[in-house]
Amino acid sequence: MTPSHPFDAAVAAGIITTDQAARLAAFYGPGPTGQVAVAGSPAATHAVFDLAHVLWYAGALIVIGAMGLFSTVAFAQMGSGALVATALAYAVLFTAAGHYLWRTKGLPVPGGLLVTVAIAMTPLAVFGVQEGLGWWGRFGDPGQYKDFYVWIKGGWLPMEVATLAVALVAVRFYPFGFITMVAAVALWFLSMDLTPWLAGTFDFGWALRSKVSMWFGLVLIALSWTIDLRQRRADYAFWLHLAAIAAFWGGLTSQNSDSEVAKLVYCLINVGLIGLALFLTRRIYAVFGAIGIAFYLGHLAEKIFKDSLLFPFALSLIGIGVVGAGLLYRRHRDRILSAFEHALPAGLRSLRPRHALGPASERSV
Repeated sequence: MTPSHPFDAAVAAGIITTDQAARLAAFYGPGPTGQVAVAGSPAATHAVFDLAHVLWYAGALIVIGAMGLFSTVAFAQMGSGALVATALAYAVLFTAAGHYLWRTKGLPVPGGLLVTVAIAMTPLAVFGVQEGLGWWGRFGDPGQYKDFYVWIKGGWLPMEVATLAVALVAVRFYPFGFITMVAAVALWFLSMDLTPWLAGTFDFGWALRSKVSMWFGLVLIALSWTIDLRQRRADYAFWLHLAAIAAFWGGLTSQNSDSEVAKLVYCLINVGLIGLALFLTRRIYAVFGAIGIAFYLGHLAEKIFKDSLLFPFALSLIGIGVVGAGLLYRRHRDRILSAFEHALPAGLRSLRPRHALGPASERSV
C-alpha cells in the first residue's frame, strides 16, 4: 500500500505514533497534489501564514473599512462626482498595483488583496452615480453612504448587484479566494435589502426579515456547496459558506414560536448543521450548530427545567460526554474517517468536496 503521506513510514518503523504523524501532517499542510509538504519545500512555504500575511490582510481590511464602514459625514458631503472620482481612482490604482505584484513580482497574496480593495470600491462608485442622477427608485434616497453598512434599505440593491458582478469578473483574472469575501458581504446585504422589495413597502417586521434571510441563506448554502465541488485552486467557497450560514442561521434563530416541538426541531436542525460540517469539512457550520444547540439547552434550563435540581448535573454529564467523544475521535480519527467514508453510498461520496476526501477515499477511488 502506498503511504498516504511521508510520515506513514516513520509510524511503521515505530519512530513516531499515529497521533504524532497526524499532528505533523496538519502542521506542514497539504501540498497542491494532496501530499504533505516537506519543510522548506515550496508547498510548505505556501502553507505558512506568517506576520507578513497578517500585515497584508490587516492593511487591506483597514483600507476597505476606511472607505466604507468608517467613512465620516464630511466624506459623504464631498458630492456625488467627487465620490465617483475617488472610487474610480482607488480602483484603478489598487488594481494596477495588485496586477503588478501578482503578474510581475509573483506575489499573489498581496496582489490579490490589493485587487480585493479595488473591488470594494464598487458600491461607493455606484452610490455616487445613483446620488448624482437620483436613481433611487421607489424607495427614495437611502441616506449617507456610511449607512450602507448599517441600515436595511431597498435603495442599496443596485450597489450590491454591481459589487457581485465586478467580483465575478475579477475572480476570472485573479483566482484569489479572499475576493469572495467582498462578494459574500454583498450577498449578505442583498439578502436583507431584498426584504423591502419582496414586501413592496417600507414597513416590514422582523418576521418577514428572518424568513427572507433564512431562505436566502439556504439557497446560498447550495450555491457554496456547488462551488466547493467545482473549485480547483483558490478556496472561493469559504466566505460564501460563512455568508450562507450567517443568513440561514440568523433567520432561523430569529423565528419566534411558543411551541416546544418547534424549538426541538430548531435544535435538531443545528445538530444537522454539525453533521453537514463533517460531511463538507467546513467547520463554520459546526460553530453555528453548536451555538444553536447551546441556545436550546439554555431555553430548557430557563423554562422547562428551571426548578429541577438534577438538570444542571445531567447537562454537565452530557458536556463531559461530548468532550470525551472529542478525545476519542482525536485518538481514532483515521479509523473513524475511513469507516465513515466507506459507509457512504457512492452517490453521497460524489457530493463531497475534494478537500473533504481523505487518504482512505483517495485509495478507494
